Amino acid sequence: MSNLWKDDWEECSVIGDEGNIGFLDFEDDKSVCNYNPEEEGPVIVSVPFPFVNGKPKSILVGETIADSITIKNTTEEPIDLWGAKIYSSNPKDSYTLSLMEPPKDESDVEALQAFVETTSMDDRVLQPGRTLTIWLSCKPKEIGIHTTAVHFDVGDQRIERVVFLVAEDNVSQSLASNNPYSRVHKKKHFVVEEFVKGSRPAKPTSNGYKHQLPLFAIPKDIREILDSKQVPEAIFKGLVKDNYYSYFQTLLIMEELRMEEDIRSYDMECVTMRKKAYQFLALEVPGLAERRPSLVNGDYVFAKLSSDANDDSRSYQGYIHRVESDEVFLRFADDMHARHNDGDLYNVRFTYNRVGMRRLYQAIKAAEGLPSELLFPSQSLGRSINATPVVPLSRNLNEEQMSAVEMILGCEGAPPYVIHGPPGTGKTMTLVEAILQLYTTRKESRILVCASSNCAADHILDRIIDHEIVEVRESEIFRLNAPSRNYDDVHPDNLCFCYFEDDLTFKCPPLGVLKRFRIVISTYSSASLLYAEGVKKGNYSHIFLDEAGQASEPETMIPIANLCRKETVVVLAGDPMQLGPVIYSKNAEMHGLGKSYLERLFECKSYNNEDENFVTKLVRNYRCHPSILELPSNLFYKGELVACKEEKCSFTDAWESLLPNKEFPVMFAGVQGCNEREGNNPSWFNRIEASKVIQIIKKLTESSNLKETDIGVITPYRQQVAKLKKALEALDISGIKVGSVEQFQGQEKEVIIISTVRSTVKHNEFDKVHYLGFLSNPRRFNVAVTRAKSLLIIVGNPHIICKDPYWDKLLRYCFDNDSYQGCDLPENQNGSEGPYDINISPEVDNHVNSTSEGQQDFYCGKPVSNESEWSDGNWKEECSEGNWNEENPVLSDEVGTYVEPLQAEDAGKPVTDEADWTDGWND
Repeated sequence: MSNLWKDDWEECSVIGDEGNIGFLDFEDDKSVCNYNPEEEGPVIVSVPFPFVNGKPKSILVGETIADSITIKNTTEEPIDLWGAKIYSSNPKDSYTLSLMEPPKDESDVEALQAFVETTSMDDRVLQPGRTLTIWLSCKPKEIGIHTTAVHFDVGDQRIERVVFLVAEDNVSQSLASNNPYSRVHKKKHFVVEEFVKGSRPAKPTSNGYKHQLPLFAIPKDIREILDSKQVPEAIFKGLVKDNYYSYFQTLLIMEELRMEEDIRSYDMECVTMRKKAYQFLALEVPGLAERRPSLVNGDYVFAKLSSDANDDSRSYQGYIHRVESDEVFLRFADDMHARHNDGDLYNVRFTYNRVGMRRLYQAIKAAEGLPSELLFPSQSLGRSINATPVVPLSRNLNEEQMSAVEMILGCEGAPPYVIHGPPGTGKTMTLVEAILQLYTTRKESRILVCASSNCAADHILDRIIDHEIVEVRESEIFRLNAPSRNYDDVHPDNLCFCYFEDDLTFKCPPLGVLKRFRIVISTYSSASLLYAEGVKKGNYSHIFLDEAGQASEPETMIPIANLCRKETVVVLAGDPMQLGPVIYSKNAEMHGLGKSYLERLFECKSYNNEDENFVTKLVRNYRCHPSILELPSNLFYKGELVACKEEKCSFTDAWESLLPNKEFPVMFAGVQGCNEREGNNPSWFNRIEASKVIQIIKKLTESSNLKETDIGVITPYRQQVAKLKKALEALDISGIKVGSVEQFQGQEKEVIIISTVRSTVKHNEFDKVHYLGFLSNPRRFNVAVTRAKSLLIIVGNPHIICKDPYWDKLLRYCFDNDSYQGCDLPENQNGSEGPYDINISPEVDNHVNSTSEGQQDFYCGKPVSNESEWSDGNWKEECSEGNWNEENPVLSDEVGTYVEPLQAEDAGKPVTDEADWTDGWND
């Protein structure tokens, strides 16, 4: 791109015309900045504004920056310089040329008046051996990358120089890293063959579980098959009734092996521990407050002196007796405490807690005894439900919601009944209505309600006990919490519905008391405690599973397999078009573990055809402004969603000066920034986008009654979350939630701002293969754009985001409604004419499309299960030991290090003994 001949001049603008260079990706196409003077002929043109550490130079908005360009004639003959011109700038008119160095702000009036700047210069003669110096200046008005192409017509040549500058403000500069990114070398994990046992915490008092949780050790033969990258027979056969256990067992083993590897990323080298009281050593664990890793009392670590790491000395086992903020208090053997000095350096190894996985093994084993109508409803002959007419207990229930309630009350057992509800259609409200109808009209009913997280379960409890008409007696409703749950996490008003010991540890009440509760609310995983206590199948007449699309099938089986009979009414509520369960092994995910039980039910004809005897679809959305709802409705829900948000927004004054179209509350702010990393953190951030988000927040909050808690910011990378939080803290703004899409699923805010982060196509293919960021994951897109009630703002680089057909539709949707502002838009590359004619089906799953025919297809994806973070810049580097294939660049589960947190609140946690100090059923 450095050299153009006269024959090609007609492709470029002549002097006086405005060219168009469009979007240039300096990170992807290095040729735009790489010049070889030897290939350019006898005239040497210098390169202004050279990169610094591979990035463009920075300048503050409103200031002027200038650099000289030298044009040297190295021959012994005069050469004509026909002209020098700025061919094009992006943003427009952001660069100028001059023969003089631009004067400083403090220059006198005479110097300021003498200075002349232009976009083109007249022809002149370059004398032999002489050098002409001109100046290129830039004075940015907005943050973001400023690009220009300068053309020099010398003799028979046209020489080009492309320039990049990053315009910043005080916010973006405050987020700059002083610690350059350096890849972390793989840790040398020490092997624990012999160890000195530590001191366990005292066991909580217990009546003793009637059903002990088996060990479910991983069979050696299956481990060997998976380690050798062979395809297990159960996967070849597929999921059928006869191999239900072996199929899911294999997938769970794949997942467990992945989690064993993942926990290694938390291991620590050369760290100190300090004495705490007389019996503990305190270890600081970064990320502990955010449950990365998630450690609880009774878990343990291994430790040995760093100086002994290469010796055969034994390791010491240390049990966790207390967890505080970012520290754990450990108790080792007495001789280690005696020899310890606070300055000693240790290597620490975390171990994986298998309790959560053992619950899943137990559930799928128990599921073998379930009737086919529950596991495989497609094999049943169908059914006809006599809907039970009811008088609504809640106000404002619509026709579809009441129909769902009546059908649920008319159910007499399997198959399961499904409430399919897109975002904001009142799924939980419908479940609560059905639960309260059963509670008030059927005194013999016993109801178990499960949700995917403690937060969701608490929400259901609140909806039930705060009902405006029905008053549930305190003695008839119970909130079952895992013993590992922090007492302070539960709202004080809800503690009366819980059961805990004097030391504030949650537990189950005695079996006799437990069976008397009419309504029990739990997470999926903690429902295993009911079976452990001896609650029999059939004790619950109805089992409600909320957010069923977010749970894996084995998770769903914990309450179903252990507590259901054929006569038990099972009701699932969820949306298969939103994010599914969090799975860590990409291989296990794509072969079925990433598919929820709810989603699999829709493979049955009766559910897929929306037979009212099997499913009710809720279509009235009460959350979103119609303009926010329109695009996802057409892309994912056949255009069937009905916007029913009646109340007028009282915050419109907050965005009067913000939105290009005041009547259209969806805006795309186009910004070209830079992707960066720092320290040894592989997560990406984009300071320019972060600053733009802060600008928007300040405009929203400065002149309106919009509260900080009304605003949420969604972004796909953990480091961008950290940068945004840092910027908000500097402004003393603490009420705005910033997080990933997963953290916002099931939540809503009046205003949602999305920062897409990516500003180069260089990593797009990696993101697509590994389902990172927002690209190639329709479900993540669907969740992200449906969290806003009144205003949705997207901040991103349109030239990058348009590569995905869904995001491109959103971009064009904003542009067509005069609600785009920022850098120039790319051309419509997808070639679509209508607003929703995406060639990719919206039913596309967020898993890899693969088959079971062959090893290559079996192992085809690096295990990244959450978009928040991955060292994708080292993708090819990490494959240097024979794992890289240029034609098929995919990785096995064994490559790389992934350090994303466990999302499910009751999932298996790192660190514990297989014997388990609470007989296996305690978290």
